[in-house]
Amino acid sequence: MKKLTLTALVVIASSSLASAVLAQDAAAGKTSFNKCLPCHAIGEGAKNKVGPELNGLDGRKSGSAPDYNYSEANKNSGITWNEAVFKEYIKDPKAKIPGTKMTFAGIKNETEINNLWAYVSSFDKDGKQKQ
Repeated sequence: MKKLTLTALVVIASSSLASAVLAQDAAAGKTSFNKCLPCHAIGEGAKNKVGPELNGLDGRKSGSAPDYNYSEANKNSGITWNEAVFKEYIKDPKAKIPGTKMTFAGIKNETEINNLWAYVSSFDKDGKQKQ
């Protein structure tokens, strides 16, 4: 019985820790997003800048943000943004979409990439943070 109780406590503690880590990831991702801010906006009232606004990126087709003038490479990439595609792209945008207008060199650190995705994917298409 003691072993079962101990196992249950470990599972509960691990679940709580996992939830806390996810929240911390998005907060750290917000800090990482400062690298993106010169060209991209996110959140309520976000507008296109040098790059498109990033609200609702998860599940959005590449080249489809309204009123943004995308490169042909981006419009014709066939990409639908999701976690795996974003993480590959952000490491080296020009390698993932040759001909993109994005001049960002990329982020190589896996933890930073994970945190950035946690933050970016937390916004719905209206710029509201998902609950």
